Amino acid sequence: MATQLKNLSDFSHTIVPDGKNYKFAIAVAEWNAAITGSLYDGALKTLLANGVLEENIISVPVPGSFELTGAAEILLNKHSELDGVICLGCVIQGETRHFDFICQAVASGLTDVSIKHSKPVIFGVLTTNDQQQAVDRSGGKHGNKGDEAAITAIKMAHLKATV
Repeated sequence: MATQLKNLSDFSHTIVPDGKNYKFAIAVAEWNAAITGSLYDGALKTLLANGVLEENIISVPVPGSFELTGAAEILLNKHSELDGVICLGCVIQGETRHFDFICQAVASGLTDVSIKHSKPVIFGVLTTNDQQQAVDRSGGKHGNKGDEAAITAIKMAHLKATV
């Protein structure tokens, strides 16, 4: 596996624009709260460390990853000044096909909301085989997907503002 020994949250090879002029919302699933809480902490710290002002960040909890699509739609409809929405969740493979349905619905739904509003809606959802993989990607040995989602949001907001 290519990521087995790699910290995926290393951005030393890229330039991250200053986020001081951007406004973001973070929607975070309450399901798998220990994992999603770590993702949220990473995203929030990364936004702040890259210049996004605390008052320009709206945070909302949602019951689970499936509800992230609805939350992104509501946030963009209610807060037209937002430059993007970061959606954070964690779906861990189980014994049924539920995992497949949820992951596909969330990925497609967030893409649709992004296209509809012509604003970045970031897929910061872990889709792992087990709990340990989720731990490893939410602040563990593979970095923090929340950090990655925040950097992606800043870079995409900058792209929208400059092209």
